[in-house]
Amino acid sequence: MSGALEELAELATSAGLRIGGTTVQHLPEPDAATLIGRGKVEQVRVAAGAAGAGCVVFASDLTATQLRNLENALNFKVIDRTQLILDIFARRARTREGKLQVELAQLSYLLPRLAGRGTLLSRLGGGVGTRGPGEQQLEFDRRRVRARIKRLRDELERVRSQRALHRSRRAERRFAQVALVGYTNAGKSTLFNRLTGAQALTSPRLFATLDPLVRALQLPSRRRVLLSDTVGFIRHLPPHLATAFRATFEELHSADLLLHVSDASRPDRAEQNGAVESLLDEMGLASTPRLHVWNKADLAGDEFLRCFPPGGTDIEVSALTGLGTDNLIRRIDEVLAKDPVVEAEFDLAAADGQGWALLHRVGHVISARFAGSRVFVRAEVPESVRARLAGPRQRWAQRSSP
Repeated sequence: MSGALEELAELATSAGLRIGGTTVQHLPEPDAATLIGRGKVEQVRVAAGAAGAGCVVFASDLTATQLRNLENALNFKVIDRTQLILDIFARRARTREGKLQVELAQLSYLLPRLAGRGTLLSRLGGGVGTRGPGEQQLEFDRRRVRARIKRLRDELERVRSQRALHRSRRAERRFAQVALVGYTNAGKSTLFNRLTGAQALTSPRLFATLDPLVRALQLPSRRRVLLSDTVGFIRHLPPHLATAFRATFEELHSADLLLHVSDASRPDRAEQNGAVESLLDEMGLASTPRLHVWNKADLAGDEFLRCFPPGGTDIEVSALTGLGTDNLIRRIDEVLAKDPVVEAEFDLAAADGQGWALLHRVGHVISARFAGSRVFVRAEVPESVRARLAGPRQRWAQRSSP
């Protein structure tokens, strides 16, 4: 089975379908009317009927004409690759933002395919669909879809503004930000849970995670960074999804470090990595520092793992067993320089339990000297913590830690 067909089967399984059979058609050029040609259509119709199929899934995107002709000729429900991905996204969306993004992608895909779909939109509003699928009904449906798309975009714009506000607040606190990226089902959520102790959903099915999650991660230097888990990438990401999930992908632009997570056990890992790198380049993230995390190293051969010298940007881990994750955290600590550890002296009120606890939690206290109602503490802390505790009466002497 080819890589594209194997991936289509994984998508279908993730959508809850059972595979009854597969077939491949080789043509010099796609058939304008049916994509695969009339002879192949008849072959598919017979095979689908023999298998007791309920629908036929195509690996390529179909035009409105092809979709209509195939459904009429096959007498089965026909789904193309983008529709399959949109269905998976609709099943996975849990937050309001995720549902808005999925609906926008669905309607953007549907709009140019309304012609010939009859009363397709009758479910979207009461009273619609009582007339025939004539030109008047088609224009009415198009106006309704365009109006809904505009409302969705306006709502998502508000989401973008809220996300921008959250990012600016994080920037003010000077926390470095690390983002997990990679092909869908590479194990990003399992790694996210392993590193942060979170309870994010993990599943062997594609696109198990849609809504971005952000959690704090403490590094060996006692600095804290923010680690985010985002939706997985896929080859030939449908443009409707890329547009709809722009608010989610914008989290990547504020990252100081990207962790590109790959499934080391997959034979097509090179193709998957190429698809991820291509999408990152399209997003303008080619220059963002990154570490390449080869997950599922316990399932990969020793010969593959020996390809990577120690101390490089390639790190082997197993998110499931914890193998190599300590080394990954150390490498993140080494690469990030936005929040360096500094040695500073703090003048705190003796009753300032919150500041005292913060120094012990995220720093290394070297000495403490009490004088009346004040306490003078020398500690090694991240620069962000030093800036947070500095005040009008704060005296501190700073030098870089060795």
